[in-house]
Amino acid sequence: MTAIKMKAIAPAAQEQSRPLFLELLCRSLIILCVVLSVVLSSVAVCDGHWLLSDQRMFGLWYSCVVEDSGAAPNCSRNVGEGLDPGLSVCRSLVSLAVVSAIFGLELLVISQVSEGRASSKRWRFGSWLILLAASLSAGGILIFLVLFWKHVTPLGFTLTFCCQFTAAFLFFLNGLAARHIQNMADLLPSSGDLGKL
Repeated sequence: MTAIKMKAIAPAAQEQSRPLFLELLCRSLIILCVVLSVVLSSVAVCDGHWLLSDQRMFGLWYSCVVEDSGAAPNCSRNVGEGLDPGLSVCRSLVSLAVVSAIFGLELLVISQVSEGRASSKRWRFGSWLILLAASLSAGGILIFLVLFWKHVTPLGFTLTFCCQFTAAFLFFLNGLAARHIQNMADLLPSSGDLGKL
């Protein structure tokens, strides 16, 4: 009687889907790249100095004037020229992008420790949040460029602006990759079925 129960349970356990190695590797790389993107975007938002023009430094939080090379910069929260409302929108967008990416990353990680339909839903929702972060980040960058287009020069962008631009690009690529991997996983048979082919 016990042997019959064991034989009945064994095939059921083998039929459960297990992730393929390549799929697991791709998901891990996507999560790792999203972590890198969140770090880059967080550094860019917290520092906020994105553009140098002559003796002025324009950023998300402060606008600074450097009079002498040895003197401390004179910084103010008021940019002037009627740009403060637009800069507030820019700050809000890039900050919300970081928040959206953090929640998306959390869902991607949690989906890897759960199974079944709940895992698939978490991964899908997390990938949408990463794509939302890409859109918000790109919107913030575009608004910043429109606001300060008179001062923009190819060599005027700071390293933190490059970090934000790279983060927006990585958010977009990783969000698309996460969506594509999920769609492929829904179409492919489980590893147990692959062994039977």
